[in-house]
Amino acid sequence: MRAAHHPEMGEIALTAVMAALSDPIRVGLVRVLADGRERGWGELRTPVAKSTLSHHLRVLRDAGLTRTRQEGTRCFVILRRPELQARFPGLLQAVLAAAEEEDIGHRVSVKDAEQPA
Repeated sequence: MRAAHHPEMGEIALTAVMAALSDPIRVGLVRVLADGRERGWGELRTPVAKSTLSHHLRVLRDAGLTRTRQEGTRCFVILRRPELQARFPGLLQAVLAAAEEEDIGHRVSVKDAEQPA
């Protein structure tokens, strides 16, 4: 697998971020990742196929919202929260608060350690 491209913060456009956040699954992924923990793709529970999840994660990465790291055959993702706060102060907090209030992305979660993969 080739290395993923991560845009520099100065390259990230507000319109790209807003477009990436226009899908409830992607908003749900951002909500899950908002705790600041890096998550393996296999930990993410979504109501979509793995290929569709991969697409959503790529859209978030290409927009500059997340950073992806590969370790062997596993991929990990983390929200670029501090960088986003520096680039667009208050935006992420506003999106997360509105998503919580409107229950957007509630079908996305993290697999519990006790649950089988």
